[in-house]
Amino acid sequence: MENQNLLQFLKKFIVSRFNLRHDQANEQEVIRSITRNSDFVGANLWTLIFAILIASIGLNMNSTAVIIGAMLISPLMGPIMGVGLGIGTNNFELVKKGVRNLITATLIGIATSAIYFWITPLDEAKSELLSRITPTLWDVFIAFFGGLAGVVAATRNEKSNAIPGVAIATALMPPLCTAGYGLATGHFYYFLGALYLYLINSIFICISTFMIIRLMKFKRVSFDDPASEKKVSRYILGVIIITILPSIYLTYGIVHQSIFESNAKKFVKEQFTFKNTMVISTAVNYNTKTPEIDVSLIGKELQQSIIDSIESNLKQYQLDEAKLIVRQGFNARKEIDPSKIKTGILEELLQRDSLHTQQLKKSPEFPDIRNELKALYPTLKSYSLGNAVVRVTEGSKQDDTLTLIVLKFSTPLRRTEREKLTNWLTDRLQTDSIKLVLE
Repeated sequence: MENQNLLQFLKKFIVSRFNLRHDQANEQEVIRSITRNSDFVGANLWTLIFAILIASIGLNMNSTAVIIGAMLISPLMGPIMGVGLGIGTNNFELVKKGVRNLITATLIGIATSAIYFWITPLDEAKSELLSRITPTLWDVFIAFFGGLAGVVAATRNEKSNAIPGVAIATALMPPLCTAGYGLATGHFYYFLGALYLYLINSIFICISTFMIIRLMKFKRVSFDDPASEKKVSRYILGVIIITILPSIYLTYGIVHQSIFESNAKKFVKEQFTFKNTMVISTAVNYNTKTPEIDVSLIGKELQQSIIDSIESNLKQYQLDEAKLIVRQGFNARKEIDPSKIKTGILEELLQRDSLHTQQLKKSPEFPDIRNELKALYPTLKSYSLGNAVVRVTEGSKQDDTLTLIVLKFSTPLRRTEREKLTNWLTDRLQTDSIKLVLE
């Protein structure tokens, strides 16, 4: 009996917490709002053109802030959600209207962006633009979950900040502008990759809308022929599979490359540790046939037997198929840019400086005891206090650290006073090893 009550309580709690009908707007109002935003005439069309130009400038300047601004004012979510709503309610007039408006918006967006990139004198592809040409499975997840958040927000009585967030997360504008860049500059790989990313975002926002609309049980237009409904469902499933498969393949390649590069860097860092030889540059060239790890060294040249021994350890780092290329001596001088040598030396110095700084931070901070010392020893003129490292030059003993105190008196201290001073300083500074120097 108690178990049944507990289960009922948990069921009631979960239903009340996760009920999408809570604060749901009127069904007809939601349909009118999404349908209205699906239109691309007048203000919506001009807003799209302005947003495309802003996003293109942001990509051109490599400015994340400008690109985010363009995504916030973009009206592209409207027709995509319209298509999803139409499929979810079997309203194929709305589906046709949404598809027609989305195609119109896409063509106008690409044309606007292409014209901008054709005119602008700055045609270098920077990181913000290049990040939009290789879609992965992660983009599918982002579009799907972003679309879910967007349609849930669109069906509420009180609109939240979720829709602007979805516009940023799913990033419809940048790939559209990147496609325009590829068209304007003749980089058709960029054009196809960006267009595919845009297609992924559009389709999975649409699918998310369809799922939420069905989950919330919006009233559907009934089919005269049940077979037609099954046929439409099969079409939707086919589109999902066709869209996902290439992204899975691309994701596998990117993840495999990332793991290879990480293992290669770890291999070089752990294997090339020599006192008189330094790694000045490492190039990891990944491809599916013969991946290469190209290492350039300066300093004392390594014997071939040592290099062979290092190469035999590639298997330990899951780099069995990799080819190790070691450049040293004349070969290294031919391959290395002098600026790389400077950079490598600077990095080494910075690492040492960082280590020294960390050691200093670990050192205890000594209190200001000048007034106490002056009260105890009126003849004291000055003192200095700090940690000192004792370097051992003979035997097997390791270096040690002690607290060094140098005091200057106007008159010499007697031996008993010196012993008292040492004991007082040891207790006051809470340190075991003190070296006292009197001047």
